[in-house]
Amino acid sequence: MQVLITGAGGFVGSHLVDFLRRREPRARIHGVLKPGSTPLLGSWEDVSAIEADLEDAAAAEAAVAAARPDRIVHLAAQSSVQQSWRDPAGTWRANVMGLLNLLEAVRRLSLSPRILVVGSSDEYGRVDPEALPIREDAPLRPHSPYAASKAAQGYLALQYALGHHLGIVRTRTFPHTGPGRGAAFAESSFARQVAEIAAGRARPVVRVGNLEVVRDFTDVRDVVRAYWALLDKAEAGSVFNVCSGKGVRLRELLETLCALGGVEVEVVVDADRLRPTDVSALIGDSTRLRRVTGWEPEIPIERTLGDLLADWRERVAAPVSDDLR
Repeated sequence: MQVLITGAGGFVGSHLVDFLRRREPRARIHGVLKPGSTPLLGSWEDVSAIEADLEDAAAAEAAVAAARPDRIVHLAAQSSVQQSWRDPAGTWRANVMGLLNLLEAVRRLSLSPRILVVGSSDEYGRVDPEALPIREDAPLRPHSPYAASKAAQGYLALQYALGHHLGIVRTRTFPHTGPGRGAAFAESSFARQVAEIAAGRARPVVRVGNLEVVRDFTDVRDVVRAYWALLDKAEAGSVFNVCSGKGVRLRELLETLCALGGVEVEVVVDADRLRPTDVSALIGDSTRLRRVTGWEPEIPIERTLGDLLADWRERVAAPVSDDLR
């Protein structure tokens, strides 16, 4: 089996590579990396690295031609909501044109792989409390350039599934975290700051954005299991929420991390961490995913946060901190 993973060197991609090593040891993994980048986690001795900028149609086609994949997991994206406000055009190029070039490459090469296109729960936007948990048939009301780009990406994937009969399955994945998560994301920023305070490298002050929002977090290691199960069992053209079905307030995540780190902190709201718009609650309904695949989340949020904090303790203790992780 030939497996092509775009964004393979990133947070989710690295965990997917690790999962496939255990689950599909005979699979040949081809990982697409942006030129000049390096994988986030682990060794790539058994991964065929392909440098390609998917915004370049010729580069995307060359990557697909090199792998001739039986399965594609499309993870490459500009995934920061904050960054999307600063650079909406770049976000749309990465998230929409990157996918368009990938799907056109598959079509032009007359290949028929199973393809997973990963979307975001942010596509749903603001949802009335009585409509929670959110099902896949809920209307899409994106509130940020990132969310709008992912909604467009999802519709583009659907068009290629219906119009070109490609075996595409889509997700709307809710927040997920775990070891290796970048500091640009709220819960990982909290973990980094707690690790620095616990190590005596920072004053006991944690800078935050809006702590009152409620999000549905799943461990990244459970998420990659769901992705592979969907490639195995889901019908082409279908869309699935990937989520735990449980909401947690960001304030509770911070309190848990402080308890795990054994620190007491002053919490300071940083205006630069607030978004122009914010959705108060996003909790998903994963009934469809569970019914089709039999998937269930296995890792509780307390273990996820503990592993995230342990990872940041190691990074903070390293001689040189890698802020790009």
